[in-house]
Amino acid sequence: MEQHVLVRFYHEIALKGGNRPWFLRQMAKNLKRALTGTGVSSIKRDSMMATFKLKSEDQWPLVKERLEHVIGVERFSRAYRVDPTIEAIQEAVPAMLEGHNPKSFRVTARRTDKRFPMTSPEINQRLGDQIKSATGWPVDLKNPDFNLQVQTTGNDALLTTEELRGPGGMPVGVGGHVAMLLSGGIDSPVAAYQMIRRGCKVTFIHFHSFPLVEGTSKEKAADLVELLNQYQQDSLLLMVPFAAVQQRIIVTVPPAYRVTIYRRFMLRIAQALALKHGAGALVTGDSLGQVSSQTLENMTTIGAVADKLPLFRPLLAMDKQEIIDKARPLGTYPISIIPDQDCCSLFVPKHPVTKSRIVDVEKMEEELPVDEMVQEALAEVEEHTYHWPSSEASARVAEEAPTV
Repeated sequence: MEQHVLVRFYHEIALKGGNRPWFLRQMAKNLKRALTGTGVSSIKRDSMMATFKLKSEDQWPLVKERLEHVIGVERFSRAYRVDPTIEAIQEAVPAMLEGHNPKSFRVTARRTDKRFPMTSPEINQRLGDQIKSATGWPVDLKNPDFNLQVQTTGNDALLTTEELRGPGGMPVGVGGHVAMLLSGGIDSPVAAYQMIRRGCKVTFIHFHSFPLVEGTSKEKAADLVELLNQYQQDSLLLMVPFAAVQQRIIVTVPPAYRVTIYRRFMLRIAQALALKHGAGALVTGDSLGQVSSQTLENMTTIGAVADKLPLFRPLLAMDKQEIIDKARPLGTYPISIIPDQDCCSLFVPKHPVTKSRIVDVEKMEEELPVDEMVQEALAEVEEHTYHWPSSEASARVAEEAPTV
């Protein structure tokens, strides 16, 4: 039996009707890119799944690690290939049972090619009888200790007893391009991942107050983007120096309104950068009521300056613990909790306004050269690029890798 890998795509892709081929092409492109450098030379795609051959057992750890980061992969497993006949499948069953002594079992057959002469239930019954006769194991269809899965296609039958979860989601690239305001905290990396998982390509924008504060927030932002980039393969991080903007605000704006006006300037700058780099929306990690700047009134006042692009807040209705529960498995949490001073913690008053009005804030901003301040910040932006897998040839190899 030949050892292969069976990859199942996210179930929602099947619901895309006439657009499904486009989603699947993007899924195949992302999968090829992720597998560059693993020794995989050919990927076969069959409807909502893909398969490829492992040349040696040594390939599996790296292949497994790569597949765990491909958005759009719902499940994957090592599988053994035999000819697509019931006789060949039954001949392979004893080898699949070796080393196992479960309390219960079931068989799960999926017949992709309807030309196979037996239906899925008939395959289940035939193989179930074979296993029960050979082992005496009891059947449990709901919570089995052992599940022999059989996938039939036009050219192959694949048998597996293990199945691992992928990240799921829509293939990156089908959801458009957005610009994410990334702090060094817990929330915004999770919001970015939520957008990536819905197929968006994310450009990251980080505001820092260096040299008024030490540079930890810049380092954290870089680490967070490097981690998140494993899920979208190519990323751009824009580092925006914000100290000069803040210094002009603090000498003009009443303390209670500083954070609100900081954030309005951030959105103005972020919108300009998003438009420059072709993004179609802005994204923040705001959660309603979590801090003073995230009250309904303050979010309305702050968001009013985003007049050319929509502003998305994917975490709006989540509480802090729900966000942390997503950050931990994602791997961003340990980075996010490293102490640092971000822009909005600088010169923060004891009692910031919680119910600002646009008319009042606009009046305060009349004392500031808004356009000049925005342009000065834009002139100092640093660009950093990230690629995954970290090979300069990855994009080229992905385009050249054959698909059957």
